[in-house]
Amino acid sequence: MKSNKLSRRNFFKISSITGAGFALSPILTNSKIAKTLQEEDKPKTNIEDALKHPRNENSMPGKYPGKVVQINHSNPVLDNKIVYDAVYKMIAEGMLSLTGAKTLKEAWLQFVDENDKIGLKVNPVAGPTLSTSVEVTLAIVNQLEEAGIPRNNLIIWDRREEQIFESGITEENFPGIKIIGTERKGENGTMYDENEELYSLRMIDKDWYYWADVEAEYRPETLPYMVNTGKYSYFTKIVTEMCDKIINIPVLKNAGTSVTLCMKNLSYGAITNTGRLHEKLWSETVAEVCAFPPLRDKVVLNIVDGIKGCFNGGPSAVPQFFTNYNTILIGTDPVAVDRVGLNIVTKKRIEEGLQEEESPRGSAFLKMSENLNLGIGNNDKIDFKKIDLT
Repeated sequence: MKSNKLSRRNFFKISSITGAGFALSPILTNSKIAKTLQEEDKPKTNIEDALKHPRNENSMPGKYPGKVVQINHSNPVLDNKIVYDAVYKMIAEGMLSLTGAKTLKEAWLQFVDENDKIGLKVNPVAGPTLSTSVEVTLAIVNQLEEAGIPRNNLIIWDRREEQIFESGITEENFPGIKIIGTERKGENGTMYDENEELYSLRMIDKDWYYWADVEAEYRPETLPYMVNTGKYSYFTKIVTEMCDKIINIPVLKNAGTSVTLCMKNLSYGAITNTGRLHEKLWSETVAEVCAFPPLRDKVVLNIVDGIKGCFNGGPSAVPQFFTNYNTILIGTDPVAVDRVGLNIVTKKRIEEGLQEEESPRGSAFLKMSENLNLGIGNNDKIDFKKIDLT
């Protein structure tokens, strides 16, 4: 029987990857983390600005608050390649179960119609090995088309355009669909136009921003990607102007003792200047950015690509921590979906001896999101259904 404790060899292997902080405290306890959370002095943010805007019928948690469907498949990966037919069926069954619709077309049309400009928010930050997969994205695109959504109404997007292409989501694989990032290189590989202006500055909307009383040191090697420094994080025009609806397609990955799923994929993917927010405001940023109307009122569906994922080393790609979860999570409520995803990842981390119980720090963003009325993060209140396919 496999031990839940780390061997000395595995401990030092993990600590060398995850950093000295883990090495000093490999097993975190609730009491230690709770005390740390109470002692932290959090910088102020402009979350009050978000709450001034009235909600609409699409606002989080969406059409089915607290409802999550998990679809498992016995073998969706063959020779380390995701099987398209398997993931197509998984998403189809999940959509029917979530909505109660009689046909797949009816299920999709509960959320979008042929007049909507629809943004598909992928997560490409870990390259082709651990990003939103081509197969899952393609299955969603094809089901939308089958429901009557014109292909030229679809936009696949994330922060850094070149990372989307590197993950395998290219014009060749998705002909006729706009693929775009906020932070991108310009013509001939340069970051600047003829007026020495960053191309990426054209992609940000300075009328919409997340302000936080913290800023990072200027780093010339990353500024072309960061777009701006200072205390402002501007929303991308992709969410403020280009999309009417957003379908969120994150990957089932850990971020320390937490997860980088629906809320994180949206919040850190939709704004600029995020490096300054990681240390003191990670959970707050995950929750609060999603409370602003460009995300809160446009994200109608969350489909987590959990075919391949990781339980440690995330959100980067560290091969020894890869695992095939063989699952898809679907829901309109991003908080509830993240709650179920956190359960899955935490269970795996406990089995691997990385922690003994769920970390309050890791789940803090769920409570914050609940307090902002973005969804349900309490396991006991979630309407959860599991489907097993072969």
